[in-house]
Amino acid sequence: MKKYTHYISFDVAVIGAGHAGCEAALAAARSGRTTLLMTQDLDTIAQMPCNPSIGGVGKGQLVRELDALGGEMGRNTDTAMMNCHMLNTSRGPAVQSPRAQCDKKLYQFTFKHTLERQENLYIIQDEAARLLTENGKVSGLESIRGTVYRAKAVIVTAGTFLRGTIYIGLRTFSGGRYNQTPSNFLTQSLTELGITTRRLKTGTPMRLNRRSIDFSKCIEQKPDTPPAPFSHFTEKIDNPGVSCWITKTNTRTAEIIRSALDESPLYSGKIKSVGPRYCPSIEDKVVKFPHHQEHHLFLEPEGFRTEEYYVNGLSTSLPEYAQQEFLHTVEGLEKAEIVRPGYAIEYDFFDPRQLDYSLQSRKIPGLFLAGQVNGTTGYEEAAAQGFIAGINASRYILGQEPFILRRDEAYIGVMIDDLVSVGVDEPYRMFTSRAEYRLMLRRDNADLRLSGYGFGLGLLPQEKRGLFEYYKETVASLKENGTVSDSLAGKLPESGAWTLKNAEYTAGTEKEYGVYIKRNIAESERLKKFEAMKIPEDFDYAAVTGLSNEAHQKLSRVKPLSLAQAGRIPGITPSEVQLLWIMLERGKAGRKE
Repeated sequence: MKKYTHYISFDVAVIGAGHAGCEAALAAARSGRTTLLMTQDLDTIAQMPCNPSIGGVGKGQLVRELDALGGEMGRNTDTAMMNCHMLNTSRGPAVQSPRAQCDKKLYQFTFKHTLERQENLYIIQDEAARLLTENGKVSGLESIRGTVYRAKAVIVTAGTFLRGTIYIGLRTFSGGRYNQTPSNFLTQSLTELGITTRRLKTGTPMRLNRRSIDFSKCIEQKPDTPPAPFSHFTEKIDNPGVSCWITKTNTRTAEIIRSALDESPLYSGKIKSVGPRYCPSIEDKVVKFPHHQEHHLFLEPEGFRTEEYYVNGLSTSLPEYAQQEFLHTVEGLEKAEIVRPGYAIEYDFFDPRQLDYSLQSRKIPGLFLAGQVNGTTGYEEAAAQGFIAGINASRYILGQEPFILRRDEAYIGVMIDDLVSVGVDEPYRMFTSRAEYRLMLRRDNADLRLSGYGFGLGLLPQEKRGLFEYYKETVASLKENGTVSDSLAGKLPESGAWTLKNAEYTAGTEKEYGVYIKRNIAESERLKKFEAMKIPEDFDYAAVTGLSNEAHQKLSRVKPLSLAQAGRIPGITPSEVQLLWIMLERGKAGRKE
């Protein structure tokens, strides 16, 4: 039989259909590029393999920003919302963040349907095996079926699937998620092209059957009424609110966990990579914080039409029998039935310092990386990266300047700068504490900061632009005069994003914290000057007299694109930044002469 190779051509190819891949594919397709979205399993598009929640401290801001730019996560969350809370309401507006528990299947299939209806977007069930290049640039990919997909840009968003290994006690088996096959070929292909690869670890708790939980021994956590939408375009959330519940571990729980540590992959040496510091396993909590007699657990429903409950705070990779034993020491869970055991997973990721601010590889033009493959953890961090990669893949094809957000403009800018400048030694998670301009980057003003970009990029509905402009004028008038004309206020709706109530809250916040916001603005203006001082890629750091060996090594490895980025590299001192500035100014003077 005659052999043949099947070729299909696209502008952009996206590998992986998790939260990063979905946003990347939509952004590229909505930008007018013919886009391929490849997934190993169509039935797991936009799946929530861990906690079925969106938002949280810092993360909620990411989702609001993504929505203001034209992303899908906020709208999808509102559709699937079960329980919504505004976190940190007793603290200042800079750290208040929305978080919502979602019906995981409703979220997943709503997103899948959105993708299926999107013009310019083509979805295929297949597995990428090899990246293709021509003349040093991306030219497409080849699948395990031998099909060649030609593409001018490729975005890799493979999550935890790259050579994934699952651990339950001392038993291990391959998997991208439990009971799902890993991607075992793509890492080698990228490594052969010079992309540096490392390993990280994450994990998930067991799931329980609701009927086996004694809620009378738990504390009820009712949803906010009315719930606050994530999307600026959601007028009202009609879903019924569902309560979550709180309980806690005790000394007996800790005793059982300690007795089983010899069968823990974390403490027996089987797992060698680092996991997320801010979402540790229960084994880590017991070992590293022995002075804490108890740890809070949050029982969270996984859907309107399922009895499964997620045990937030009880991530574990201990053997199944130990999970059952220590679970039954917890109040309310004495007879709890495990329907899915907890497990840990190790996977490949790529050092994000190999990327520029557009999330494009510095070595291979046309290759973009987004999501957990860049060392992050969390759906929100992944989605935001995917969106930026999708926009910039489209702009790369057109020969346009990349779309880049600064640290003073968005949490998205903070995250990407952290990844590209500093890299990761553990899974990266967004917090408000990472943003030095967090008083400017609040969840309530994400639209004012970023919707102008969204309309300019063509990713927000143009018919909403006039309403947005009225809203901006209303906020400005309230800040300046404390009031707004009837004619202007009458043009704002009573529900949805741009209401008079929302304008009053934002204007009031900015007036109350005006002194501090002005300081932030002054600092951000100084930052812009440093960002504008570009460093040539071939800059000779050895020629800078006075740089320490450590600084020379770090600068040569990272190759910062600007003076501001150089100053954010750990270990680079202000005096060394000053030396770089002097050399760059001398270089500019020399070029002028």
